[in-house]
Amino acid sequence: MKAQDIRNSEDFKRCEAFHGHICPGLSIGYKAARLAMAKLDEIRAEDEEMVAVVETDACSADAVQVLTGCTFGKGNFHFRDHGKMALTLFSRATGKGVRVSMKPGAFEPDPEHRDLLQKVMQGQAGEGEKEQFQELHLQRSCDVLDMPEEQLFDLQEVEEELPARARIEPSEACSRCGEPTMRSKLEMVEGKALCRGCLSVI
Repeated sequence: MKAQDIRNSEDFKRCEAFHGHICPGLSIGYKAARLAMAKLDEIRAEDEEMVAVVETDACSADAVQVLTGCTFGKGNFHFRDHGKMALTLFSRATGKGVRVSMKPGAFEPDPEHRDLLQKVMQGQAGEGEKEQFQELHLQRSCDVLDMPEEQLFDLQEVEEELPARARIEPSEACSRCGEPTMRSKLEMVEGKALCRGCLSVI
């Protein structure tokens, strides 16, 4: 499927609406999620049928949430702060998992695009440069959508214990700030149950 067809698809439009704009990272997350779901023969999770583990908190993670149905609120979306464009997706029905990661050198930065991005982020771009950046940003996003998955990603089956299901448990007041806190997140210090926020300022 060509980039324009993908951009016109309902799935991609939902990703764009959730994220707020089209960008290369969103396109990468879209393709990674689609590839992982196809490999596991899974459809979007209504509850906790799948578990997603992302290794970046950048743009690609939003597409993963939209397409897989794995979210922080349902407890089946996990973040490992590794700074990598990588997604591991598990099926609870089969116990199988796959990891999709960017190939080294698969999508090299375009110097002009990178320089304009820095100017825009630092508020130093003029109107002409902003327009030029938007054109390049969209083009780079479409370049990703046009690339074959095998050129973009490494895919491997993974064998590890699935993350635990989401827990629902009573809250207790933190002895210091008084705010209701999940019981399992409280730490006992000198006989007092403290939340992690209060622990960080001791």
